[in-house]
Amino acid sequence: MQFGMNEKLGQVSFDLPWPGEALVEKPFSEAMAQLIDKEVRWLIGSALACTLDLLICYCEQVDKVDKLGRRLLKKEVLERADMVELLGPRPFAEKITYEELVEGTGGLEEDTALPEGSKQTVMLAGNVGASLGHESYRLNKHSLLCVTHSCARPRCQLMETAVAAAPAWGFFSSFLLLAFGTLVAALLGAAHRLGLFYQLMHKVDTASTRHGGENVAAVLKAHGVRFLFTLVGGHISPLLVACEKLGIRVVDTRHEVTAVFAADAVARLTGTVGVAAVTAGPGLTNTVTAVKNAQIAQSPVLLLGGAASTLLQNRGALQAIDQIALFRPLCKFCASVRRVRDIIPTLRAAMAAAQSGTPGPVFVELPLDVLYPYFMVQKEMVPAKPPKGLMSRAVHWYLANSLANLFAGAWEPQPEGPLPLDIPQASPQQVQRCVEILSRAKKPLMLIGSQALLPPTSSDKLRVAVETLGIPCFLAGMARGLLGRNHPLHFRQNRRAALKKADVVVLAGAVCDFRLSYGRVLSRSSKIIVVNRDRKEMLINSDIFWKPQEAVQGDVGSFVVKLVEGLRGQMWASDWAEELRQADQQKEQAFREKALMPVAQHLNPVRVLQLVEDTLPDNSILVVDGGDFVGTAAYLVQPRGPLRWLDPGAFGTLGVGAGFALGAKLCRPDAEVWCLFGDGAFGYSLIEFDTFVRHKIPVMALIGNDAGWTQISREQVPSLGSNVACGLAYTDYHKAAQGLGAQGLLLSRENEDQVVKVLRDAQQWCQDGHPVVVNILIGRTDFRDGSIAM
Repeated sequence: MQFGMNEKLGQVSFDLPWPGEALVEKPFSEAMAQLIDKEVRWLIGSALACTLDLLICYCEQVDKVDKLGRRLLKKEVLERADMVELLGPRPFAEKITYEELVEGTGGLEEDTALPEGSKQTVMLAGNVGASLGHESYRLNKHSLLCVTHSCARPRCQLMETAVAAAPAWGFFSSFLLLAFGTLVAALLGAAHRLGLFYQLMHKVDTASTRHGGENVAAVLKAHGVRFLFTLVGGHISPLLVACEKLGIRVVDTRHEVTAVFAADAVARLTGTVGVAAVTAGPGLTNTVTAVKNAQIAQSPVLLLGGAASTLLQNRGALQAIDQIALFRPLCKFCASVRRVRDIIPTLRAAMAAAQSGTPGPVFVELPLDVLYPYFMVQKEMVPAKPPKGLMSRAVHWYLANSLANLFAGAWEPQPEGPLPLDIPQASPQQVQRCVEILSRAKKPLMLIGSQALLPPTSSDKLRVAVETLGIPCFLAGMARGLLGRNHPLHFRQNRRAALKKADVVVLAGAVCDFRLSYGRVLSRSSKIIVVNRDRKEMLINSDIFWKPQEAVQGDVGSFVVKLVEGLRGQMWASDWAEELRQADQQKEQAFREKALMPVAQHLNPVRVLQLVEDTLPDNSILVVDGGDFVGTAAYLVQPRGPLRWLDPGAFGTLGVGAGFALGAKLCRPDAEVWCLFGDGAFGYSLIEFDTFVRHKIPVMALIGNDAGWTQISREQVPSLGSNVACGLAYTDYHKAAQGLGAQGLLLSRENEDQVVKVLRDAQQWCQDGHPVVVNILIGRTDFRDGSIAM
């Protein structure tokens, strides 16, 4: 089916009818063709007039719309597919009998008669009154077309009577009303997308020198952000300057990944959102590893990324890629800000998302034209002189409108403070069931992981709750140090054996991944209570190697506190804790013996780490970054309190050290930050000692330098017979640090008896405000034989 809407309408026919429906075909009189053409043109003209009024009211583009309308009047054809899409599979919704129609319309006038030879069986109702624009076109109740296959006239020829003409008007008016409605809806949608409605109510301050970076800084300040980590780039300069003006300390690093690691450390130690800002393209892609590490470690980090101007994206602009697609799998929340007025609500939503539920990283893209001031964006976006050509004028109007929409309402006051957080909580019924399970336990055991240290439960409150419960526990991740150095409820060795013997195990934020051998270390006869904010993580590998008796999706710290309320006064047999303590002491005695064993060259790493443990002050924070040396330290060195141990987490990322140390020292300026590095891992962080020197951030790095990727070679050599790619050199890292302006010290067999003295000297340098690198040359032991780094 096709029909025209131009001046040649009278010569176009309806063809290919559907069975049982009206046929309008040639021949019909010239007078009827003119009548149809006149009425159709009137309907389109009325629709155009109405649309013109609407558009003139909103956008005052009279000439442009008038030309558009005139083209519409000359549109040649609408195809059958267009009709089906607009009107559905049939042009008329209903068929009724003549009698039903007469009854429904109150009867026909007496002079109404059916066409000769037609049956009173099938009727198609015409439009009884279609109003359009400021006038109306009406068909009376006689406007009906009687249709049948047994018409006396040839093939239902169009009858030039009032009754016969009606279906054309009903069909045309219904279609044109629908077309008009569709056109209006499309135009209104386009007006909305172009921001025309918003601009009517919100003006653009073209004289203002303010910029979007100020809005970014205001939100960060309102959320208590004290530090912004960055590597500078032109895309993000306005927000860096604005943060500095508001008193947010801007710390620039030598690699973008360090900026995100530093933000991660701030988030872990403060319980708030750590913030990093990087430039577009490669600046952003350099952060991928750190963002993924934050995701797996469940650390609330806000990453602000610069981007090409909104109008230049996907047009080959410098450093322009689909950044949202890249970070969507890594982040809980991803958004690209398209207007200055959207900066504040977008950042508030991002900050709330980062901390709600299971915490994690979020990403907000801030294009150039959103951050820079109006006069600079105008200069780059809109030509100073209006062009002459029609197409050029249209482009100029579009650019000017985009600029106006970009800045409309930009500086109107908006709430900047934090939104409410959504933190899951255990139900009273779940807590009560867990209380009942624990009350019957003879050998209960708790494994407390990093999630237990998340807000809203403070570390002090959690510690009191654990002590009150009196259940022996192992601590992992950020929970290390929760009970201090030598607490009677805290056990550090022989965890696997303890888990096999326990009759009730509480996994409080601990996960049955590779760290618990996927759940195989749990006894099938034990009753397992698992609590975690993340349901998928909570139940990982369940019903394969282990099965929970009670699985609670909720905040871990709050859950432990609620357990205390239900188990107050509960006591467990002291012989269970004593059994664990004896096993602990036996293992530590074995460590002391290994510390006395000679090594082929340099220093025994076990002995060095024992001396570090003896020297470590109570106000210290431990940052660990490495493989074999750090794996040994995890058994020997104890954090002195809660939130005083920073490791990468389950992702096992090398290179976190400098960033973690940077964030830790800024958050806790009175603490001594001790970084334990493997020599392989230190290669990622060396250049950041330039950052420490420039920003006067005194941290101390201890490098276990055994000239190799020892954690890998420990298994690769005996199993595969080659040390390929595992060898490094005994590099003078202390001298490299000196070249960057830091202090450098060396420990080797030549000054073996001065280990403690050198450590004390390093402490003094830090107290005097200097970053220090202690290059400790170590040999190799069998301490970690059997460990597999995969």
